Amino acid sequence: MDEQNIPIDINTNKLLEWLISRRHVNKDWHTNIIKVREKINNAIQDMPVHEGIVRLLSGQHINYFHCLKIVEILKETEADTKNLFGRYGSQRMKDWLEILQLYQKDNLYLAESSQILMRNVSYEVQSLRKQIAKLEQTQVECEKKIKDYTKAENSVQSEFNISCKQLGIDGKKIKKELVNMLSDLPEIYEKAAETIKVVEPALELYLAFIHFHSDQRKEEALPLLKYLIKNGNTTTYEYTYGEKPVSIEEPPLKIEIDDSDEEKNSEEIDFADDIDFGDVNTENNVNFEISPMSEGDIDWGTLNTIEDDFEIVEHVDLDINLEESGIVVEKSGLDGGVAKENDAYTLLDNPSTQDLVLNDLMELKAFLNMRLYEMSSESDLLSMSQIDAPTILQMQTIESLTSMSDCVTVALNELLNKRTQHLHNIKHSARYVDLLAASLKQKLNAIQRIKDSKQVLEEKIGEAQIEIKKLQPVVATVIVNTKALQRNIEEDISKKYKGRPVNIIGGINMI
Repeated sequence: MDEQNIPIDINTNKLLEWLISRRHVNKDWHTNIIKVREKINNAIQDMPVHEGIVRLLSGQHINYFHCLKIVEILKETEADTKNLFGRYGSQRMKDWLEILQLYQKDNLYLAESSQILMRNVSYEVQSLRKQIAKLEQTQVECEKKIKDYTKAENSVQSEFNISCKQLGIDGKKIKKELVNMLSDLPEIYEKAAETIKVVEPALELYLAFIHFHSDQRKEEALPLLKYLIKNGNTTTYEYTYGEKPVSIEEPPLKIEIDDSDEEKNSEEIDFADDIDFGDVNTENNVNFEISPMSEGDIDWGTLNTIEDDFEIVEHVDLDINLEESGIVVEKSGLDGGVAKENDAYTLLDNPSTQDLVLNDLMELKAFLNMRLYEMSSESDLLSMSQIDAPTILQMQTIESLTSMSDCVTVALNELLNKRTQHLHNIKHSARYVDLLAASLKQKLNAIQRIKDSKQVLEEKIGEAQIEIKKLQPVVATVIVNTKALQRNIEEDISKKYKGRPVNIIGGINMI
């Protein structure tokens, strides 16, 4: 094989070392390049307006091969400065020709070009690609976090919607909506009172059982539940005193409306029903007003001290002030007085009496469960104990007891369902309203924080995409310039070896 055609392969990372070992460049070349770089920086300050020069000077490190192109361009722009001897009088041309001469001395240009090539392959391209890869990874991570945040947002939103649905509110103006829901309580309690009436058979069974097995009278067991079944959901006053009140003054409820979308104020809300007794019939009305009377109005006669042994009293003025005398005259025609404070609440609305009703229902439920257990165990002891029992006890079956137990469960559920309990607590505890509203607001705040976090991540993705779009052309430009520099170096080295093919291999082929 002809030696002239044997290629010279040079590894990219060993290029500069190869040139120094072959004595094409000096070891101390980098000390001389400083002067060349200074002259290039000075020469750039005074350049003609030319598209080719602008393209060469933009976004890249100027090397010897760029300088050759600049001189070729200056030959056109500075042609009018050329004298008879073929020399240019332009200072621009003189500066760049001097730069070429400095570059060519000891092949300084070859050393610098080799170093630029090695740096581009090992650092510049890799660094830019790592930046792009990092930005792409950031995008992937942000998109994954957005999916996780979306799941969390949907979960919290679902919890919030469920809570609002249980309460029967929209969740826009939480406290105000909670307060408005209290208008449903009277209807809820009325329905509950009607439902409780279905436990009457179970109550009768329990009372018969107690009377049969103990000395306790029927009247002493579960009195409140019996009263509720018989009379309905009356006021606590009527239950306590056995008479209807003349008027009801239910305590007003003060709740501070403090939603962010509402004006901060305190509203006093009176949930007592306005009781209108209408106009009292004048025929049945008793006027207790005492008017002053004169002697002539009433003939009192005379008292004989001898016959009756009484002192004679002259009734000159009978104008009596009842308030001063301390005598309280109650209205007739309507029994009772004024129901105030807790006495104004109905039995199911009053926290203390509601607890008693619930206790009675639970006691009844426990009794039925025990009877069901005893009957299902088919104990002989139970049969013997029922020999002298009343008919109502002997006639019970598992089916009848189960039906009674279900009725008690339904009655309990009417009072213990979440919405009823929430509304009951809202009415009777301002602290509970604050906690409930705070809990719902906390969910809304969590949703908003998640949305804000998603927004930040989306902005981060957008920024990464913009940065990637900026870097991709830069990488492409660096690769193109590096490939061009590779060809220039290969051709230059080839000239030094009489045209033998030169190949720079290794990392240059991986970019």
